[in-house]
Amino acid sequence: MIELRPFARLGGENHGWLDAKHHFSFANYYDPKRMGWGNLRVWNDDTIAPHTGFPPHPHRDMEIITYVREGAITHEDNLGNKGRTEAGDVQVMSAGTGIAHSEYNREDVTTRIFQIWILPTRTGEKPGWGAKPFPKGERGGRFVTLASGYADDGDALPIRTDARVVGATLKAGETAEYALGSDRRAYLVPATGAVEIDGVRVNARDGAAISDVERFTVTAIEDSELVLVDAA
Repeated sequence: MIELRPFARLGGENHGWLDAKHHFSFANYYDPKRMGWGNLRVWNDDTIAPHTGFPPHPHRDMEIITYVREGAITHEDNLGNKGRTEAGDVQVMSAGTGIAHSEYNREDVTTRIFQIWILPTRTGEKPGWGAKPFPKGERGGRFVTLASGYADDGDALPIRTDARVVGATLKAGETAEYALGSDRRAYLVPATGAVEIDGVRVNARDGAAISDVERFTVTAIEDSELVLVDAA
């Protein structure tokens, strides 16, 4: 089953410095039919004006993954972590028993991110943060795991949940297959381009909620950059 969630129909609010679109219920946007997808709870599509951002605020018991699409985001937290994550790269914050952090666009250009929240399946652990560059060439024509709750996923950033965050870049006409498993759910969003998934067209920033399939095939209609969450 594939349910298309067009970008134009997403909830959200434009705050001036922040133009936020929500694939699932978040902040002032509430839809009882869109409270999450498995243990995926939040997928926000945020456009952040230069030299603005989110001031320090707390989180706990949530895995928060930030995928930078354009520009860069600078993270600081009360554990002493500080880092700048650029376009195409990923950062992970495990809120654990509690953390306070800020996220600022300190660039002279607009920054665009996907921020993804996944409910943890392990709680009561210390908070943590990490970031990693993922050169696009490594994802050319195939899916590569960016963050994972599974120890055998090698170089992926660790998250404390039964889920994976996966990325791919496909040139127009290329295909990539993903083995999901009929007991799991996937949520796929093209950061750029347009793809077809088993006959359903998914344009840039649309969401595709996928379930009840062992595997599915993605075909690029245009050169495309994809982000996918494989959730329990």
